[in-house]
Amino acid sequence: MSEALLKVEALFCERDERVLFEDLSFMLHAGEVLQIEGQNGSGKTTLLRILSGLSSHYEGDIFWRGEPLGEVRENFLAEMLYFGHQPGVKAMLTPEENLRWYTSVQPALDRVTIYEALEKVGLRGFEDMPCHSLSAGQNRRVSLARLYLSRSPLWILDEPFTAIDKRGVAEKEALIRQHAEMGGAVILTTHHELTAHDGLRRINLDQLAGTNS
Repeated sequence: MSEALLKVEALFCERDERVLFEDLSFMLHAGEVLQIEGQNGSGKTTLLRILSGLSSHYEGDIFWRGEPLGEVRENFLAEMLYFGHQPGVKAMLTPEENLRWYTSVQPALDRVTIYEALEKVGLRGFEDMPCHSLSAGQNRRVSLARLYLSRSPLWILDEPFTAIDKRGVAEKEALIRQHAEMGGAVILTTHHELTAHDGLRRINLDQLAGTNS
């Protein structure tokens, strides 16, 4: 098997004097989808924030393409897409303008491509409306549209199916599977039962906590 994209060794995290997880080790290779499971409060979002470089409150080692994450942080951030609980949408910009801003580090995307991504997340007709006039769910969909435009090999997704109907869930799950099949890798949390496939793995944080609530 090829070198792991992401390698985690002996990760430990404690919050409010409660161990969320300890001795967490795993490798993520191209073509894999890793689902992080656990009860509410088990540390799923905390783990994703650590893996995406948004939190330093942990012990252990994380490697990106074989190098310590702290030494290749800039390269890692350029190759990683993070989708969190907060949409990260600029309220004064339109959905189209937000997506142009998101993808500014990539080759310029034409308007048709951006509009197609917005249509796939159910925002056809809202392309030119300021995001402050859209609902919270619609703003989350603006952020989700990045998946259709991203060329990042690693996707870290925290509950990406929230506020999406059944058809949308099926489409996004297919997109995630396609990303893996094309050589990408995905780490995600979701309450949705993912369809099993060869590249899907699961880690349950409840089994790694020193103390569970």
